[in-house]
Amino acid sequence: MQIKKFLLLGILCACVIFASAQNRTATVSGQVRDAEGHPLPGVSIKIQKNSLGTVSDEKGYFRIANVKAGSHTLHITAIGFKTQKKEVVLAEGQEIKLSFSLYESEEQMETVNVIGRTTSQEVNRQAFNVTAVDAKKLYNSTLDISGALDRVAGVRVRESGGVGSNFNLSLNGFSGNHIRYFIDGIPMDNFGTSFQINNIPINIADRIEVYKGVVPMWLGSDALGGAINIVTGDRYRNYIDASYSYGSFNTHRSVINAAATSKSGFTVQLNAFQNYSDNDYKVTVEASDIYTGAYSPAAKLRRFHDKYHNESVIANVGVVGKRYADKLLLGVTVGQNYKEIQTGARMVSVFGGWHRRGNTLMPSLKYKKENLIEGLDVTINANYNLGTEQNIDTMNVRYDWYGNSKPNGSNGERSRSLYKYKNNNGLATAMFNYKLGEHQSIALSNVFSTFDRKGSDALNPTNADYERPKKTNKNVLGLGYNYDVKDNWSATVFGKFINQATVNGTGSGANRDNMNRLGYGTALTFFLNRNLQLKASYELTNRMPEAMEIFGDVENQEGNANLKPEKSNNANLGLSYTFTLNQDHNFAVNANAIYRNASNFIYNRLNQNQSKLVADNRDGVRTVGGDAEIRYSYKNWLSMGTTLTYQYIQNQQKYEINPATGLKFSEVSIVYKDQMPNIPYLYGNADVAVSLRDIGQKGNHLTLGYNLLYVHAFWLYWPSQGGRASSDGKYIVPQQLNHDVNVVYSMKNGRYNIGVEARNLTDARLYDNFSLQKPGRAFYLNLRYFLN
Repeated sequence: MQIKKFLLLGILCACVIFASAQNRTATVSGQVRDAEGHPLPGVSIKIQKNSLGTVSDEKGYFRIANVKAGSHTLHITAIGFKTQKKEVVLAEGQEIKLSFSLYESEEQMETVNVIGRTTSQEVNRQAFNVTAVDAKKLYNSTLDISGALDRVAGVRVRESGGVGSNFNLSLNGFSGNHIRYFIDGIPMDNFGTSFQINNIPINIADRIEVYKGVVPMWLGSDALGGAINIVTGDRYRNYIDASYSYGSFNTHRSVINAAATSKSGFTVQLNAFQNYSDNDYKVTVEASDIYTGAYSPAAKLRRFHDKYHNESVIANVGVVGKRYADKLLLGVTVGQNYKEIQTGARMVSVFGGWHRRGNTLMPSLKYKKENLIEGLDVTINANYNLGTEQNIDTMNVRYDWYGNSKPNGSNGERSRSLYKYKNNNGLATAMFNYKLGEHQSIALSNVFSTFDRKGSDALNPTNADYERPKKTNKNVLGLGYNYDVKDNWSATVFGKFINQATVNGTGSGANRDNMNRLGYGTALTFFLNRNLQLKASYELTNRMPEAMEIFGDVENQEGNANLKPEKSNNANLGLSYTFTLNQDHNFAVNANAIYRNASNFIYNRLNQNQSKLVADNRDGVRTVGGDAEIRYSYKNWLSMGTTLTYQYIQNQQKYEINPATGLKFSEVSIVYKDQMPNIPYLYGNADVAVSLRDIGQKGNHLTLGYNLLYVHAFWLYWPSQGGRASSDGKYIVPQQLNHDVNVVYSMKNGRYNIGVEARNLTDARLYDNFSLQKPGRAFYLNLRYFLN
């Protein structure tokens, strides 16, 4: 019945689209450059005797749609440049592309105040609770995507070790698979282990958009608690951006981004990167010699089996700027990774031979066209990952932390295996957005994904579990309506219908599920004035269990075929205020309050022998909290800011399940209304940067930066069931305090760049997860070359 409702609504919307399309108008677009050919952002392009107009973006591009056919005069103005006028004649349905070169004005001006917003600032002005990170400011660092996200209010990235280690991102109380990841709006569900946010260098991104709680319909996701959208850079038609870094623990990182585009629009794009690290940093652990039995409660030993490397290439070829396509690209993503596994879910388990290999081979199609018919924008993407993964555990020995080993039967270090498998992930997305007028638009999106794990194990050819089908098909259909009065107010309403079919096993023992869920939401914003913005958003959202939660990951995650879909009521209230004192002192304040009430909440707990994680449902989990950010800058040389996040995540399951019978106990659970364990609830960042211009010679800049990360101590187990250990008798993940500093020297206006970083300057013991110690003090050198 719900599907019929959506189809009926879609048909009605289609009727409106094609009825409105009969009143065809024209479009003016193009680019503005200075006399030397450099793109000019912030240029005003207006149509005389008409309210239509726009401002050029960071690349100098502009576009004015819905212009009535006929003769018009364009006014092109920019501070410090001579004004230009251009006469144009437009026919119905026509799009004219123009190019302007502006020349500097010789008029003298005492003071110039330039008011404008970057693309990231425009994203932040959406009605959704969103934070956009300008990745370009971090290009001269050795950060990956996860490192940049860890500095965002409301976000906490938890890693189990060094480079390439497992990670878990927490966003306003939700974590793991509650959060969805995208690249240019394309879900990353099927990208494989070679392409994760903690091994993607920051240079790949133009900006990173963090949607907290309520996720826009156009992302086509069943996220429960938020989404991360990595927007890649396409600012330059012809460029090379290459960097290399070397640092502690024999860590190497390389990145090459390049593109070449002909005048006819033929383009070739390349993104390539690699990461390598021995990860042989020292850790403090409980250690026993397996031969002598000698025990040390706090031995400081070096990790000896934690090497990681990955190599990835993303190549696209196609056309841009054509009448039939703004972008039409055929591409392929190729990658591989190798990861030695040093520990299990706890550091009491240590391994010396177990490792994992994986690769990605993913052809792709990308198509985008604005005004395919007047007012209709279309985006289509498709890809299919043909890559493989392999779990390799063939050594029948047991290791200790000293690197000693001795025979241990015939079952490998954990479970003797050469299991090699394909996850066979496919994805197809389509997005249609139609402008009903100057202020209104409707959108329709559909995302279909498939998962089919197939594999075999030469060491266990008779293991029936490897032969059982493990399949999921998921479809997310979305419909939305937006009314926007720019810089005044905006309102969005949307609905999502999700279907997932799962097959686990064969014959009478097969577990087959077909689940449907309907969600909906709204996002509102109002500008009290040009500096003060209020936001509110709400969504009833659903999330289907992921394939890795249902089937396991063949490493440290057990499967659970009995998981139920999650549902959550998410609400946000936000405020953004910017102001300037005495022209030189600039302030920005952002604050958000959150409420989450989830049922059938999926969370990870340790399995029976505490060697793996397993996903499980809880009746309910409620989160209340908020985050805030304050930033200050003085002129163009000093910038500082701080963020703080607090979230109280409370268990709402009143009666626990008896594992023997599957029925609920009659007594009220001792952990009812307890704070959820093993999740940070209070954390924040602070940073300071000083930029000194024209050091050495004109065009050379020196930047000094400092970043502080604070995470308050939090419970490992339920507070009401605390065991031994800490000062008050309960296991905790201790307080974290991390200091990083960096120095960057840029020459020739950013063509040559040298950066030096020191991380964890005080060599503190850092733990994102209980007992899993992260690297100590480390130093890195980064060299970058950029040519446009």
